[in-house]
Amino acid sequence: MDSGDDWTPVVDLIERVVGDADLMSSVVAGVRTMVREVAALPSADIAGHTRALLVAATRALAARRGPTEAELSFVEELAVTRARQGVPVEAVLGAIHVAERAIWSRAREVAGAAGVGAERLLDARELYDDWAEAVRARLIAAHHATKAGQGPRTRDREAAILRRLLDGGSAGALAAAEAGLPVAGGLWVLAARPGEAAVGLERALRDQLPVLCAVVDGLLVGVLGREPSSRVARAGMVAGLAGPAEPEELAAVRHLAVAALTAGESAGRTGVIHVARVPALAAVVDRADLAAVLLDHHRPAWAALGARAEPVARAVCAWLEADRDVDVAAERLFVHPNTVRNRLQRFAEVTGIDPSATFGGVDAWWLCHAWLAQA
Repeated sequence: MDSGDDWTPVVDLIERVVGDADLMSSVVAGVRTMVREVAALPSADIAGHTRALLVAATRALAARRGPTEAELSFVEELAVTRARQGVPVEAVLGAIHVAERAIWSRAREVAGAAGVGAERLLDARELYDDWAEAVRARLIAAHHATKAGQGPRTRDREAAILRRLLDGGSAGALAAAEAGLPVAGGLWVLAARPGEAAVGLERALRDQLPVLCAVVDGLLVGVLGREPSSRVARAGMVAGLAGPAEPEELAAVRHLAVAALTAGESAGRTGVIHVARVPALAAVVDRADLAAVLLDHHRPAWAALGARAEPVARAVCAWLEADRDVDVAAERLFVHPNTVRNRLQRFAEVTGIDPSATFGGVDAWWLCHAWLAQA
């Protein structure tokens, strides 16, 4: 039996109940029958919001806390969505009530087999009711504000949901449910630079439903329910990609997508670049602290090169990015192949780094890119 302080069995019980596909189909059918105003809504929409709401509330009661801002925002977004769908607030509350009643009824039926006593389940239900009461006011206020034309603009809402989604953790799971993103196959995160050049990319992303797309922290970020289409890849600009992953993991996945973007830009690539295609390069460009150490250590070498520093750095980068082909590098730089060779030799002399060695090449490329970035 469950102990007096351990709510884990209760959380597991509720999560197992709401994860039962047959039960959720029955719950959705009951909601549609008893609350006719939501009958036209997609089954996945009703089931997703119901599941997310119950799981969030159960985890909150297990932690002996009230609703977090992420949970309140989830309820607020549900209210905004339903208001824009023309569903009255009374119907929203009624649908939630019908779903809650069915789920708690099933929980009572299977609680004993799960090792959860009747008294503990009753305590859980009372705590759940307290949590639900705390969020109900936010739901009603958000619904009324939206109906009065005071709700957030669509773009603002997208950005707000996307920020919570990219936070990962339980907030990410709630935001995924708000956005209607499927999580069974994982989610993908794409990052690119915003601006006029990104218009075609954003349009291609938005055509690939389901997707959530907005400018966040200076980057155009998209979260997709499946791998980007070939149309996204043909948008003609570099974009970093990472995934698939669960919503709870998207904070780390976003970081990887940005690293892939930076790596692609550093290597002069175009198109959509998955981080798995540039892991070493992504790791290098993501470590600004080590780049600073590298620059500081080789500051005398930069000074020794004087006016030739930038041409030498460009020659080293071009040669390494051409897979150590002198002729190709020379063509890209519009110089004679011997000029490239001389600059490579000069670089090795002043830095002590052999760019022809495996790890020396990595260090040389990293140092020269850092030099050019600060020039």
